Amino acid sequence: MSSGQGSTKIVVPKITMDRIIMHWSAGNGKVSDLEKKHYHFIVAADGTVVPGTNPVEANIPPLKSGSYAAHTWKLNSNSIGVAVSAMAGATERPWSPGRSPITKDQVEALASLVASLSIMYGVKVTPETVLTHAEVQPTLGITQRAKWDITWLPGMKKPQDPVEVGNILRAKIIKELR
Repeated sequence: MSSGQGSTKIVVPKITMDRIIMHWSAGNGKVSDLEKKHYHFIVAADGTVVPGTNPVEANIPPLKSGSYAAHTWKLNSNSIGVAVSAMAGATERPWSPGRSPITKDQVEALASLVASLSIMYGVKVTPETVLTHAEVQPTLGITQRAKWDITWLPGMKKPQDPVEVGNILRAKIIKELR
């Protein structure tokens, strides 16, 4: 009880997460139910952010089968999964961004979203804690079954080194935090 106020003060513990992992969903720019099932947040082609089916807190262990966002092999616990709905039909070799390439609006919205989530959930922006799915294997050493998302952004002629693309995105996220 608050002194003299006659009401109960409710203290909500701050929930922290270990990392934020960025993806492309192989979607068509319009957020689908399948995308909502696998990611906590999805960015549509026009930059609109759509929440996924499962809240971020669902990825705090113990994970319940079918009740959490399963976005990254062996790395879902304490991880926030965000995606751009893009790259449907993309191929790495020969290179093609497919019929729904990532848009500049998506990149801007993704950077803003990840910046907000990093503040909200106490995730520092580093290569080990805010990274693309393609960076998981080279940076954290966790095999990801040939995942190459996100290795291409608007304005690039072809996919680039995953860590370099991650660095570009992290710089945009850090700029949003200023």
